[in-house]
Amino acid sequence: MESNEEAFRLDVKTDIESVEKQALWAGIRLGMRVADIGCGSGKTTAILHNLVHPGGVVVGVDGSEKRIEYARGHYAGDGIKFICKDIRKPLGDLGLFDFVWVRFLLEYYLSNSFDLVKNISEIVKPGGILCLIDLDHNCLNYCGLSPRLERTIFAAMKILEEKENFDPYAGRRLYSHLYNLGYQDINVNVSAHHLIFGRLKESDALNWMKKIEVVSKKISYQFEEYERGYEEFLDEFKRFFNDPRRFIYTPVILCRGHRPIA
Repeated sequence: MESNEEAFRLDVKTDIESVEKQALWAGIRLGMRVADIGCGSGKTTAILHNLVHPGGVVVGVDGSEKRIEYARGHYAGDGIKFICKDIRKPLGDLGLFDFVWVRFLLEYYLSNSFDLVKNISEIVKPGGILCLIDLDHNCLNYCGLSPRLERTIFAAMKILEEKENFDPYAGRRLYSHLYNLGYQDINVNVSAHHLIFGRLKESDALNWMKKIEVVSKKISYQFEEYERGYEEFLDEFKRFFNDPRRFIYTPVILCRGHRPIA
């Protein structure tokens, strides 16, 4: 999803109430030292800071210089710090944290998601909380698609899996990551994330159409079932997406546990 507008897309689609509810379920509390790994635009980092302030601090970490620059310009302040860092490499210089938050990150690391979680786990202090959040059946649950539109979307997603290391089923793997790392008091919560029906919200329109645009260009898909290629596909998808009778949903899975003390 890397593009010049990605930070803005992340800002628009991030729902404050949902993030607060998820973080409170995971066990965030006042005064905690928190790491937001894969912080994106920084909006989620700011929401987490509101939940630990006063007395708490939050460090947002992301591998994109553009997103960190955006986050610093929009959300930096007392108790909030943003660091550009490759999260696949050791993170020990960040110190230890009471609460580490990893939301919508592992879907981009199909082949090495466990190694990534293992690396992130090193900055969770003994007894601290690691919370993993990701989607399942990402962009794959629709009602109302034409047969060729459905075939095209599923084929494009398959290419993302095979060539771009994208995991549309990242959510179902979260429990096993924490279990295999020996985490204790593991708990899981499942709800709907994308839930689109009736009149189309502006935020959903921006989020999904930007996804379609960026992904279609990135994988160079040929859209062979469409005589005019991508443009004809896009026209059909827009008609489907703007039809108030369509139904779309994506499960979001939350998994949290405590790092063993010994």
